[in-house]
Amino acid sequence: MRLKRMVAAGAAALVAVAFTACGSGFETPAEGGTEATGGAGAPEAETVFKVAFNQNAEQPEAVALTNLGERLAERTDGRYALEVFPNETLGAQKDTVELVQAGTVDFALVAGSLLENFNPDFVALNLPYVYDSQEHQEAVLNDPEITGDLYASIEDQNLRVLGGFSAGVRSVYNSSHPIEKPADLAGLKIRVMESDTNARMLELMGGIGTPMGQGEVYTAIQSGVIDGGENNESIYANLKHDEVAPYYSYTKHLMIPDYLITSPALFDSMSEEDQAVFLEELQAAYEESSELTAKVMTESQAAAEEAGAEFNEPDVEPFRQAVEPLLDEKLTTDTSRELYDSVRAAAE
Repeated sequence: MRLKRMVAAGAAALVAVAFTACGSGFETPAEGGTEATGGAGAPEAETVFKVAFNQNAEQPEAVALTNLGERLAERTDGRYALEVFPNETLGAQKDTVELVQAGTVDFALVAGSLLENFNPDFVALNLPYVYDSQEHQEAVLNDPEITGDLYASIEDQNLRVLGGFSAGVRSVYNSSHPIEKPADLAGLKIRVMESDTNARMLELMGGIGTPMGQGEVYTAIQSGVIDGGENNESIYANLKHDEVAPYYSYTKHLMIPDYLITSPALFDSMSEEDQAVFLEELQAAYEESSELTAKVMTESQAAAEEAGAEFNEPDVEPFRQAVEPLLDEKLTTDTSRELYDSVRAAAE
């Protein structure tokens, strides 16, 4: 039971070790399997775990997990390593959750909203303005006093949450004008993730939430089907949304965590010593990803500004107050309300 609790909570109490140099991508092997392939994508080890990831190999989380795999191989004397499979090579996020349950994929990094399907109380960690900053989010996600019981709650569904990564802060951007207050969003169709919760959030913020796949957004803004979107600076700049929606307003309304998940049986197949090494190196990966994320967001803003985008800093308090009805609509259990209150208390 002590070990389960330790795993469910991540490794917040363990001391981080020094980072290795950041990787810059790798080749995806032609054929999978948990046994070592000796390919260019992972260090050699007796067992190389597959890690499913939906974005490219240069994203901070992918870099951090790749480096974790290298350190794991070194510290377990070649017993274990990780290989990150980017760009949905192993399937879309929803599919990889099911593949982890089935034991076909060893680990997956998935958006927090997907875990609401297994315990609705996860919604408390996905709501707008629940976190005050990236630092607040990272501290909460891997604090066993706050999230330990929640993470353990889905183990009977063959899912173990090892911990959470911060994926940046989402803000609004559009093609018309800077957003200074909720009224400025009136009549604007803003793309949101394909979720009723996020559509409702944007409605409360003053706009029209329009669920849509990310690949359609550029053309939809360009053609006038929608007026903008909401995401972090990296996505905004890298997908060239700054070309068609040059007004980026730091509403800072949403921070959806990414969780590293596996199956209890797989993790428990490792010795306690190797599990402890894994969790210690995972703590280092959180910190490395955090540093890289901050750097990437700064560089992305600079690139967007150079391309002609305008950034502004509205007072977020009116937006925070506007979405408060969503709390009553989504925090429908005592557990979810207590969890939300614990997260907010950690910011004070």
